[in-house]
Amino acid sequence: MTTFSKIGSYPFLAEPFHCDFTNRLFMGHLGNHMLNAADFHSTDRGFGMKYLLGIHRAWVLSRLAIEMEEMPPMYARFHVETWVESAMRYFTSRNFAVVGEDGKPYGYGRSIWAMIDTETRQPTDIFAINDGSINQWIVTDKVCPIDKGGRVKMGEDAALVRSIETYYNDVDINGHINSVKYIEHVLDLWDMDWYRQHQIKRFEIAYVAEAHAGDRLSFYREQTGDNEFCIQIVKTEPDSTESIEVCRSKVTFL
Repeated sequence: MTTFSKIGSYPFLAEPFHCDFTNRLFMGHLGNHMLNAADFHSTDRGFGMKYLLGIHRAWVLSRLAIEMEEMPPMYARFHVETWVESAMRYFTSRNFAVVGEDGKPYGYGRSIWAMIDTETRQPTDIFAINDGSINQWIVTDKVCPIDKGGRVKMGEDAALVRSIETYYNDVDINGHINSVKYIEHVLDLWDMDWYRQHQIKRFEIAYVAEAHAGDRLSFYREQTGDNEFCIQIVKTEPDSTESIEVCRSKVTFL
């Protein structure tokens, strides 16, 4: 019988076609690696997506904050470490560390997840899975040295920057718009010249409601500080004129 530690560590490579024009890993691909590490960790310990989907349950990302000293360069090999920081009935907190082969920390992540019933789409009791076995994997003595994601506050000065349609490639295994696709769409709100002069220091996103293929997404942006921006994303469903907020994001650049 394989014995797993409470902290998982998973190897990744900054593949060349996952890197941007600065030869550094795209933030969206790093987000994917974090979500994959989360699933590898939870699957090995009995509460991963493959098991949950068989009992009509699924993990849904509620919040994600990533703060980087630098992004891994092209061809760099690195590990994503992940561990469960806490668990409540409807939400669990999971942290990440992005570490180079030499032990150098590239950055960290914090996330909050909910478990939903895939038939009703409503939150369900995390502790009902395997008699609350997630509790045995909680780590309280490993530091994640970045701030938790806070409430993204926006005023009336947010301007509509872009509206886009959603299609097949935007949808994930849960049947809604992929969490990482929102990250990519948000970061596309700045042009190439901006990224020639700035790098992403911190990215936060909080998911409010689900969007689905065919929904139109509109992005409102407001500058809230020096190189700090808040973004609201709202959806308009087909054959509807009602705008519904689906998530908010905050991006800080250097």
